Amino acid sequence: MIFLYVENYELLAIDEAQRIPAVGLGLKIIVDQRENIYIVVTGSSSFDLSQQVGEPLTGRKRTIILYPLSQKELYFQYNKYELKEKLEEFLIFGSYPEIMISKNKEEKIEILNELVNSYLLKDILSLEKVKSPKVLLDLLKLLAFQVGKEVSLNELSNSLKIDVKTVGRYLDLLEKSFVIKRINGFSRNLRREVTKKAKYYFIDNGVRNGVISQFNDLSLRNDQEELWENFMVSERMKKLAYSKIYRNLYFWRTYDGQEVDLVEEGEGKLFGYEFKWSDRKKSKKPKDWDSYENSEFRVINRENYLDFVL
Repeated sequence: MIFLYVENYELLAIDEAQRIPAVGLGLKIIVDQRENIYIVVTGSSSFDLSQQVGEPLTGRKRTIILYPLSQKELYFQYNKYELKEKLEEFLIFGSYPEIMISKNKEEKIEILNELVNSYLLKDILSLEKVKSPKVLLDLLKLLAFQVGKEVSLNELSNSLKIDVKTVGRYLDLLEKSFVIKRINGFSRNLRREVTKKAKYYFIDNGVRNGVISQFNDLSLRNDQEELWENFMVSERMKKLAYSKIYRNLYFWRTYDGQEVDLVEEGEGKLFGYEFKWSDRKKSKKPKDWDSYENSEFRVINRENYLDFVL
């Protein structure tokens, strides 16, 4: 029956494939028995989450992650001056395609509220046994207020009144659903380094703001630095992925307060980046950062950020 369905087709496209029972096995049968057919399978969450697609096709598939629109993609439509003019809009509303074509602020807010409250968590709720959707949303709210800060699973557990293992599982589910990104601490065994905790960033600024229902202009906010750091990390992730630059991402901090917001490890080098929205505080390279051989350090601000993400 399955072969009749694809007969005389050179291309088969399936959307939200993770919702189809045993879809991976069906795709394996087609790939094994049919030559000269291309199959495109899409989904809004990692197929590993449903365990429906990945395992049967191990070694025979190519996985592509499509993020919300990147600055690199938008550069095809806007020049650098125009991108900078729209910077506040990106920081507040993000860059999901539907947001980018929305006509006004009210429409953007409506879309983000719908995205957060209805669409965003649907895969987790449908594919995994999550006892309380409210707890999941409360967890996201806690993360939204801790962007750029180290997160303790024990503190999250106490705030949510659930056990630590459940917190860890929910965080894993949110990452596999492309809502958040976990970044661990970097260490090469310097005694003063902090590595036990992690930082969590939202894949999209608009989703982060939608979770806490905060869409005020930047001039009326006290989280400008957090929005800037989240935007820089997410845009850098997109740039690395689309440019096929393979690096490990970390943050770095010592017990005496030295810190680097983002560390990239690759090509035998360390690249350290500090993100500063305000130019009132000058950022200096941490003194212990020079203890690493082949390391670089840059401050990324509103003047030079496009070179960092394009």
